[in-house]
Amino acid sequence: MKEIDKIAWIETKNGKILSTRSKGKEKFYIPGGKREGNESDEATLIREIKEELSVTIIKDTIEYVGTFKAQSDGAKKGILVKMTCYKAKFKGTLLADNEIEEIQWLDSSHIDIISEVDKKIFAFLKEKGEIK
Repeated sequence: MKEIDKIAWIETKNGKILSTRSKGKEKFYIPGGKREGNESDEATLIREIKEELSVTIIKDTIEYVGTFKAQSDGAKKGILVKMTCYKAKFKGTLLADNEIEEIQWLDSSHIDIISEVDKKIFAFLKEKGEIK
């Protein structure tokens, strides 16, 4: 089975999780993306979040949350996305940038507008009491 390796940033507030929608897409995704070359998870997270949301992740606050796998949306059956998730504090103001068209704070009631892997992450965070 093929896996798409992605790094994601978990930012929760008031029982909701920060989610983004890319231009031309219908579903919302937890922000992050694919590593470039031999980038570390930390370097990928810092670069992707700066590109997508115009904020700076504070490196020494990065904390591993978990790794989740599910069928990749829009890909052939059997192609999985592996999402390695981290929490971290940030500096700056959240602004949609580059391919990001919209930023929303979502909870588990929004299950119909998120990706398959995000559904697993939302369920995990709900069970931990971090989102509604």
